[in-house]
Formats: sequence, structure tokens, C-alpha cells
Amino acid sequence: MANTFKLKTFDGSSTGADSDMSVYTVPSSTTSIVLGLTLSNTTGNTIYSTVILGNNDGDDINFLKAIPIPTGSAVEVMSGNKIVLEASDSITVRSDTANSLDTALSVMEQT
Repeated sequence: MANTFKLKTFDGSSTGADSDMSVYTVPSSTTSIVLGLTLSNTTGNTIYSTVILGNNDGDDINFLKAIPIPTGSAVEVMSGNKIVLEASDSITVRSDTANSLDTALSVMEQT
């Protein structure tokens, strides 16, 4: 079983308000461990961000819902916790403000 560390990013500088931004989908025959998730506000105003965990069995959840991110700030979501994702599971982010949210996701893929 091979372990591969990866960084997935999403540049939210050209997205509409309340648009889904697909940051990561687990490849087939893979289990992924989420090690870190950072959400960055790139605007001059507070934004509200939502993180959705998409489960391959259809039980999608709001992992975070409308959390405030102040002007020019970043939020480290994981803070030492881990999330296990299976094949076809996904992480999607959303901001209430257009062109405002950059995302960095660190994962370890096990194949």
C-alpha cells in the first residue's frame, strides 16, 4: 500500500457568490486522509464560508456552515484532526461573496 502526500488548491478569484468550488475528489481504489484545510479570505470584507463533505453513499454534510473569515485572514480548519475519505468522496467549499475564497487542502492518499 503506497502513501502519497498531495496538496490540492482552488483559486477562488473568478467564482460567483454561493458557487460550489470542488477542491478534491478521492480517486477510485484510493483512501485519503485529510491532514489540513486552510480557507483564505482575499477580499477587503468579512466573508462567510461553507465546507461540504460529499460522501459516495449520498449522505453529504455541511462540515462547516457559514463560518466568518475576517478581512485578509485565513482559517485552519483541521487543527490536528483527521478525516478519512473513501473513493469518490469529495470536499467542496463555498463563499457568500464572489471572487473571495482561496483554499489549500493537504491529503495523504493510500493506494
